[in-house]
Amino acid sequence: MGTAATMMAMALSAGVLCACGAGGSAATGTPAPTQPAAPAITTAAALNGAVIVSLSSATSGATIYYTVDGSTPTASSQIYEAPFLVSSSLTVNAIAQGTGASKVASQSFSLSIPSGTLVWSDEFANTSGSNAQPNPQVWTYDTGNSGFGNDELETYCAWGSNTAPCSAASPSAYVGTDGYLHIVAQQPSPGVYTSARLKTEGLFSFQYGRIEFRAQVPEAQGYWPAAWLMGNNIATVDWPACGETDVLERIDAAGPPPAGTQGNPVAGTSDWNQGSIHGTGFTGGNLGTTYDFTGGATAAAWHTYGMIWNKGSVSYYVDNPGQPYVTYTPANLAGLSGALWPFDSGQSNFIILNLAIGGSWPGAPNASTPFPSQMLVDYVRIYTN
Repeated sequence: MGTAATMMAMALSAGVLCACGAGGSAATGTPAPTQPAAPAITTAAALNGAVIVSLSSATSGATIYYTVDGSTPTASSQIYEAPFLVSSSLTVNAIAQGTGASKVASQSFSLSIPSGTLVWSDEFANTSGSNAQPNPQVWTYDTGNSGFGNDELETYCAWGSNTAPCSAASPSAYVGTDGYLHIVAQQPSPGVYTSARLKTEGLFSFQYGRIEFRAQVPEAQGYWPAAWLMGNNIATVDWPACGETDVLERIDAAGPPPAGTQGNPVAGTSDWNQGSIHGTGFTGGNLGTTYDFTGGATAAAWHTYGMIWNKGSVSYYVDNPGQPYVTYTPANLAGLSGALWPFDSGQSNFIILNLAIGGSWPGAPNASTPFPSQMLVDYVRIYTN
């Protein structure tokens, strides 16, 4: 046995002396976890007093979790994926999670916006004198020809793409000088088709409210136009757990719905649209309802297609928000094995506009299908409930 001084010297020489209270590991020298900085909450003006909220973290690699019901967020809360619209009174709480959790950042919004107020829109205005790019702060694109789970035939093209068969000189999506968004189905060579699928994923989203699309769609064999939404949490829980709401959707030429169409189509009606919802345990033909145009009307004319999203319900209408043709609630899931209502789980939804060609539902185009053809969108608008 040596003296205390000798033992101290030996410990220092061996490099095993612990600096007590340093918070690291005595055995490995690993530094203590660094607490991430609390997220920054910033806002941008929307319309009529509404705001768009963005969350960001100064800590590289941190994941932001947030709530809008005043509760304290945890690693089980919604992951922040995109800026979201706020048009009612609520409190946003957020944390950044890395090797540790940050303090809670919080901001309350006291908004008294009357029901039915327009709070966000894209009017597809264009005063440039030539065809223009859809607003890149709002719209991005799905691209390629993967079939998108439906055996579709088109290649989806982004603005400015010259990756064959896409052509920047003949864009698949553009805002015309007429003030409409044009989504163009083209056939650049036999058996080759191009179109566009625009989405606000990662750029803009909302939870609850009334969304409306004023649109005119092409009607011919093999065409499948749609305006729809999916939950931001698709990035973490995948489809269909994220939820899907189909506001505008139809296939093929004008006329009665084809066999196998969801809902209860009226025999002999002039034309139709379908509104449906999808989630875990209810995909495909479970929950869809056909809206039947009457009096010779067709979807080739201009119509407004809308969804009213409240907590506990999703309703669809055509042309008249006061007369929804269907309302879905969690009660509609009764009897569907494993079905889970995904529309009140805290996530905001992003918007999708597309014109598919071919696929498992409409089948392929034929000699009667005109190319090019266009889906036109006059506006996308969101109102308070």
